[in-house]
Amino acid sequence: MPVNTIFLIALAALVALGFVYFKYFMGNNNPGRNTYFLAGLRFISIFILLLLLINPGIRQTTFEVEKPTLFLAVDQSRSIEYAENEESVRAYVKSLESNPELQERFNIQTFGFGKEINRLGDEEVEFNKTQTNISNALKNIERIRGDNQSALVLITDGNQTVGEDFVYFNTKENTTVFPVVVGDTAAQIDLAISNLNVNKYAFLNNNFPVEIILNYSGNESIESNFELKSGGSILFSKTVNFSPDDNSEIISTTLPANRLGTSLYEAVINPIASEKNIVNNTRKFGVEVIDERTSVLILSSVSHPDLGMFKKSIEQNEQREASIEIIDNYNNLENDDFQLVILYQPNNKFNKVFEDLQNSNANYLIVTGTQTDWNFLNRIQQNFSKEFINQTQEIFPVYNNNFSQFQFEDIGFDQFPPLEDVFGSMDIQNPALSILLFQQVEGIETNLPLLATLETNSVKQGFLFGENLWKWRSQSYIDKGSFEDFDNFTGKLIQYLAGTAKRDRLTVDSEAVYLENEAILITSQFFDQNYVFNPDAQLEIEIENTETENKIQSSMLPGNNRYRFEIGSLEAGDYSFEIQEQSTGISREGSFTVLEYNVEQQFTSANISKLQTLAGNNDQSLFFLDDQQELTQQLLNESTFFSVQKSREKTVPLIDWKILLVLLVLSLGIEWFLRKYFGLI
Repeated sequence: MPVNTIFLIALAALVALGFVYFKYFMGNNNPGRNTYFLAGLRFISIFILLLLLINPGIRQTTFEVEKPTLFLAVDQSRSIEYAENEESVRAYVKSLESNPELQERFNIQTFGFGKEINRLGDEEVEFNKTQTNISNALKNIERIRGDNQSALVLITDGNQTVGEDFVYFNTKENTTVFPVVVGDTAAQIDLAISNLNVNKYAFLNNNFPVEIILNYSGNESIESNFELKSGGSILFSKTVNFSPDDNSEIISTTLPANRLGTSLYEAVINPIASEKNIVNNTRKFGVEVIDERTSVLILSSVSHPDLGMFKKSIEQNEQREASIEIIDNYNNLENDDFQLVILYQPNNKFNKVFEDLQNSNANYLIVTGTQTDWNFLNRIQQNFSKEFINQTQEIFPVYNNNFSQFQFEDIGFDQFPPLEDVFGSMDIQNPALSILLFQQVEGIETNLPLLATLETNSVKQGFLFGENLWKWRSQSYIDKGSFEDFDNFTGKLIQYLAGTAKRDRLTVDSEAVYLENEAILITSQFFDQNYVFNPDAQLEIEIENTETENKIQSSMLPGNNRYRFEIGSLEAGDYSFEIQEQSTGISREGSFTVLEYNVEQQFTSANISKLQTLAGNNDQSLFFLDDQQELTQQLLNESTFFSVQKSREKTVPLIDWKILLVLLVLSLGIEWFLRKYFGLI
């Protein structure tokens, strides 16, 4: 306790004594026993009051014993149920949880996991998870344990369907992993389609690639037949041979995309006679065929690296082509051959181009820069104007989170180098401009557009106020290791500007094909009459299975300029849906297909090799369900698992001691009653 606090307590005692002396003894030459008793009560009352005013802090030390934690991580995926091991796992977990020796030594916590991890209470363990992420479970439990000493018993068949490969997981110093194998460890004869790679979309009249990986487990040489089917037709067939040493084959082929819309296909490897699990011999998939052919004309009167950048970025999509032409050759080109015209740094030579664009209601993108004739541009259009001088300025991009004309992500615009344009003040004359990127000039963010779009009478226009866009593409490659993010951004901008479809107030975005047990996400946007996103709309969605006529109705939730509906999974089949805005009655319809595919049924036995590797990487042995006694003994005998006594010291204010308040009330009350009894009041 500090010296000044001790001094104040002593002073409080002296003040209380002084008050009592002047009250009861000064001038009283013959004090009796009653006087001393009353004086004592008054001293206690005054001293406690002064003590509470001083309110010194009293140090308290508490001790507690902290046990090490025993985490039980139980695989709840359906592969445990399909292998008929669920009762064995339940009994194993219950036996560990109820073991009195383990309870005395450990703080036992049980978690279940599939794709995500969840805390298990007293309820029975259910094996209903449709995907397995063992790596995620290990990482989350390690985060939960913090720095405390712990043991982790991982009870699983080792068959992971999503996430990072768990064999590379290494625990921290204070955690020990004990893998416990569930299921049959003997390899069974099995043919399987282990992987199928295909794009979700294909372009009309093109051939799209399909890659299938076949695996075989067994001790004899076999021959089978692989087929790709659509409806009742066999589109591709191949005889495959496997042996214990040659147990995998990759088949690559292409299929024609001859019809717009969604086409369903089936990959089949014919089973052999002794094969037990034939669920993994078939894989269905769907491809949506779209027609997205776009021709873009790039017109310029100057040579600049941006021209090549536009052509390269646009043509990353095989359905798009871009042509670069000098403005002097424009008279020899047919404007109707292009869905979009890019006007790069226009000057007075572009006068006829603007006339033709206006007469044909064609879509265009204007790109300005240091060589733009702003006098001509101010005169030829009425959307914006600029008062300029013959100096250049650097303009940095600022991402607009509220842009809603089409969906695009921030690809790191704040890390991009600046664009260049002539120096001057810009005046936006058309308030209907939708801004994708704002301008930041000399470190100050403005509300002026760097990149903007405008839609008037179904004519789409774009405006980019700066040159050297090629530097953005290069920076994107430096940051991400590829041009993909930037080219996707360019592709979405070109797709929007080149589109001729009339804009709807209610738009819907969904996949044409989903896999069974895959999360189904449908998003939508609703705009007011000025085509501004309305966050207060009431969107209701109804999904119907066209075969069973079962329906699901729900509200769509707003967020990030989108309305979302997500459901964990639906049974295989064809579905139709309708989204309706309640106040206006505006609605949109759509459909999708859910293909039958249960990834947890693809496994025939436990993946003992990966679990063995995990145990070896963490310097532990591999256990089986029958080895419960051995595991229990190792947990009890392991010297690294010990309880720790911890002391906690805290300072408690004296005013928190309720006993002092009780003493104060008692002393004042007893003194009052005694004074009343003795006739002193």
